[in-house]
Amino acid sequence: MDYFFYPKSVAIFGSFREGSIAREILRNIVEGGFEGKIIPVNPKGGEVEIAGRKFKVKEKLDEKVDVSIIVIPAKLVPGLIKDLKGLTKGAVVISAGFSEVGNVELEKELVKAAKEAGIRVIGPNCAGIFGVHGKFFGSFEVRVRPGGLALISQSGAFGGAALAMGNEEGVGFSAFVSYGNAADLDESDFLRYFADDPNTKVIALYIEGVKDGRKFVEALKYATSRKPVIILKAGKSKSGARAAQSHTGSLAGSYEIYRAVFRQTGAIEVEEMEELFDAAKAFEMYSRAGKRVAVITNSGGPGVLATDKLEKLGLEIAKLSQETVEELKSFLPPQCSVKNPIDLIADADYERYKRTIEVVCRDENVDSMLVICVPPIFIPSEDIAKAVIDTKCDKPIIVNFMAGDLVRNGIKVLEKWGIKNFPTPERAAKALYWLSNR
Repeated sequence: MDYFFYPKSVAIFGSFREGSIAREILRNIVEGGFEGKIIPVNPKGGEVEIAGRKFKVKEKLDEKVDVSIIVIPAKLVPGLIKDLKGLTKGAVVISAGFSEVGNVELEKELVKAAKEAGIRVIGPNCAGIFGVHGKFFGSFEVRVRPGGLALISQSGAFGGAALAMGNEEGVGFSAFVSYGNAADLDESDFLRYFADDPNTKVIALYIEGVKDGRKFVEALKYATSRKPVIILKAGKSKSGARAAQSHTGSLAGSYEIYRAVFRQTGAIEVEEMEELFDAAKAFEMYSRAGKRVAVITNSGGPGVLATDKLEKLGLEIAKLSQETVEELKSFLPPQCSVKNPIDLIADADYERYKRTIEVVCRDENVDSMLVICVPPIFIPSEDIAKAVIDTKCDKPIIVNFMAGDLVRNGIKVLEKWGIKNFPTPERAAKALYWLSNR
């Protein structure tokens, strides 16, 4: 499916008047820096200008393209797909008005036309796709920075909100696909594709329900054996399941069955959007982590909160070796607590943090560390960020710098070096929990 996410040419079918969806998709593709051929198509022809570039609108497509994006009335889509035989490999059908509103026969007609034409279809009733490393933004959703997260979403609106939230959270994306009604290609196809995509480190999946359970289980097994797969399942309650059916025409089914499948395949299930991105941030940094955690903090309260959350999640508060304890005592002020959690007290500076992390990292009883920083106004948070970056340690370190303006500069320094911040001790603890699941 490279032609969807790394295309060399694209045709967009629809109206290009101001405010139209097809025009906004064209704008996204142009402003996103797509380097391939772009062909707007509308039977009325004419011309369209986007971001300083003028395009002739073709009345019909008369040359081959990798992918076609279709934003025309639903009833006209099957006929267009027939006409595209031999001209396009893949079609992204944005148009709604198919099985999700009861037009099951029209959707069957679309699938039949696509099979006969040898065209693979994403959608219908979807928000489009991004191939971020291919500079291809074939959707009307907000553009994102390049990174390692592939987001597969049954819901277009959820996908759009998630992309915007990802930008705020500092998450980079490799791809985005909103697949809507999944008339042809579905979540299982995308799981397999991104499992083998070299630019994707982590796969996130929002699903309401699947149509082919066996295919889904096999695809999930395949994907989780290669990469972390984070799943947010909607439609868990009876009312939610009914809403899912009317939304994308999918049967949400028994949540217990889904939960069992997620556990058996090693997928990471999260409960809400915020957690999806926290898990994605953790897996972008590390592939896994052990259960024995050392907490290093300059503030007792957040250290206690982190410890409570870690234990509640089934992780262990690592028992430091006597050798580690003695070494910490040799350079830490006597007011510091050298038991786990290790409290470096409020005036902890660059050197105190760096030496402590390195000493604890060498302890064979420690698998990973949670480093908390609540800086007093007289110690710049960027100093502590540099201490984390300069530390010689080969074990996972999850950081919680808080809060607001006090740590803004420190978080910028961390992000520059690919270290993601978790804004609360509980969210940082949860990140270590997800890593330990692999």
